[in-house]
Amino acid sequence: MPLEAVIFLTVFICLFGAGLLFLASLLGPKVQDSVKDESYECGIPVEEKRDTKMSVKFYLTAILFILFDIEIIFMYPWAMSLKEFINTGTHWVPFIGMMVFILVFVYGLFWEIKSKALEWE
Repeated sequence: MPLEAVIFLTVFICLFGAGLLFLASLLGPKVQDSVKDESYECGIPVEEKRDTKMSVKFYLTAILFILFDIEIIFMYPWAMSLKEFINTGTHWVPFIGMMVFILVFVYGLFWEIKSKALEWE
């Protein structure tokens, strides 16, 4: 795609989006309501509690789950491409690479257990 077409599409998309926002602000409803300015619009008054804190363990568990889940996802393409390496006789090259990857994965898992990252008190 030529550079002029990319520039044209970029400018067109930006102008079209700005035009839609402008039209929505002109034609849209102008109702100002104090309830609309609050966090929730369910009709129940907002009760803000200052002492409610979310534990960091929830976030840590979510991040660790995503991390280990992504590592497992990387093993699938490796397993699919290993067939081609076996046919050519060079299966040890990707095998060593995946063993290093799995060793890092297992080391991280043991470190996670040792540091008691998943223990709930």
